[in-house]
Amino acid sequence: MARRLPSQPPVLPGFSTIHVLGSGGFADVFLYEQNMPRRQVAVKVMLSEVVNDQVRQMFQAEANLMAQLSSHPSILTVYQASVSSDGRPYLVMELCSSSLSERYRRERIPVPEVLRIAVKIGSAIETAHRAGVLHRDIKPSNILLTAYGHPVLSDFGIASTLSEADSHESVGLSIPWSAPEVLMDETPGSIASEVWSFAATVYSLLAGRSPFEVPGESNKSADLISRINRARPQPIGRSDVPPSLERVLAQAMSRKRENRPASVLELVRELQSIETELGMPQTPIEVAMDDWALATISDLEDRTRIRGIGGAVPTSRGRRRRRSASVTYAPVGTLMRQTAGGQNSRQGGQSSGTSPIKRGRGMRALAWGLIVSAVLVIALGATATFVLIRANSDRIPLVTNIVATEGSGSIKFSWADPGLTADDSYQVTTGDGRSALQTSSDYFAQDAKAGDRVCITVAVNRQGKTGPPSAEKCVDLGGVTTRR
Repeated sequence: MARRLPSQPPVLPGFSTIHVLGSGGFADVFLYEQNMPRRQVAVKVMLSEVVNDQVRQMFQAEANLMAQLSSHPSILTVYQASVSSDGRPYLVMELCSSSLSERYRRERIPVPEVLRIAVKIGSAIETAHRAGVLHRDIKPSNILLTAYGHPVLSDFGIASTLSEADSHESVGLSIPWSAPEVLMDETPGSIASEVWSFAATVYSLLAGRSPFEVPGESNKSADLISRINRARPQPIGRSDVPPSLERVLAQAMSRKRENRPASVLELVRELQSIETELGMPQTPIEVAMDDWALATISDLEDRTRIRGIGGAVPTSRGRRRRRSASVTYAPVGTLMRQTAGGQNSRQGGQSSGTSPIKRGRGMRALAWGLIVSAVLVIALGATATFVLIRANSDRIPLVTNIVATEGSGSIKFSWADPGLTADDSYQVTTGDGRSALQTSSDYFAQDAKAGDRVCITVAVNRQGKTGPPSAEKCVDLGGVTTRR
């Protein structure tokens, strides 16, 4: 089917048209130059023939959602949104490149680069989820690159709030990257389906094709849907892709939602583990803190407002209490007296004409003030001590006292739990430089034969950061030694 010609770019005050960048089903994207501040921008303009109340509402939702989320370093920045003089809504965005969506089809992107992109984009998706937003169109072409090569997630055009995910409304689909339950109209989208789409996108960047696309065979929509429902993705077919990475992506694309990682963050942490397995530094996770991703109660007439997960509205824990307007506070050592009108007034203890009785009261007030000050100093000292203890308690624990046991053809190293939390894992590094992550087992087994010397160190990995390693434990088959 022939592609349509792009529409005429609208006249926008303060902008000059350069040329068209691309076309989609609902909008065209043009390159404009903004006059002040002077810079080139991408402007997404809705097609006049598709603009109706529903599309206008969808566009408004996209503008507001992206504006709320675009402070994230891996979400496309939106500068402004408005309606042109000919009635077409438009969105002014950061100018980015779509070269990644072409490159992965043309060449093999190195595994470390794909993992770096995946962790950054996964962080963006997780941040959107924590703000109550589903993207619902995660795919390679919606990952753009900034001028500095940083990947950013774009096109929240069919995004929805999590509270609306139960309503079965028709949405646009990108079949190769849509979860089976979405294709079967079991749900319009969920966190589980976003996990599936994210995994399918990472797979595509590695394989150069979508997971259920079979080279040399028919890959029509019906064929893809049938294969997606069978949940048997094609092997990636690259010798440099570790089997652990294929297993992680296959599990995330499981037909059964309960078998997938519970969140995108959980999948991202598994990708970080593979970075460690490959001897790479872990790409930092960039997820907004709870105080940043505050949710508001959804207005049924305004889909652009975001409802928190489960409809709960978080409270601002850091908010200071306001002092009562009816109370006036005197500085320490200042005499307080009640005026006839019932209002507190301040009077210096050394004022002329003050009686001995009042001076005595002033001295007593000064003494009490000093006592109160001392109590406050002690309390603040105790608070500081508590904060210091709390800060120290948040440090990554250290594994100690590793015990080695020789077996038949293997050596088992074990140690006591140093105080792991639910999301912690152990990073075990052998003497030859190989590393492995394990989530809960307080032991590590290594095959060995007579005459072998086996050494390990163990560290705790917490939220992508590795703590200090243990003392190195070495075993010469036939005797146990410890080396620091």
